[in-house]
Amino acid sequence: MESDIIKICRFDGSELVINADLIETIEATPDTVITLTTGKKIVVADNVEAIVERVMDYKRAIFHV
Repeated sequence: MESDIIKICRFDGSELVINADLIETIEATPDTVITLTTGKKIVVADNVEAIVERVMDYKRAIFHV
């Protein structure tokens, strides 16, 4: 697993890599909005459940030593 990053998809189909540890909230409004601890908001095409699953996979990988 790559460091502390997860890949998400923008509406134009391009991938965006974000630091999973910086995610503060994820909300469906109906678009999915990720708010980072820096205050930056990112609107993405992925649904909330998919992002949560990626974050959980990342967390499992770093704690499975």
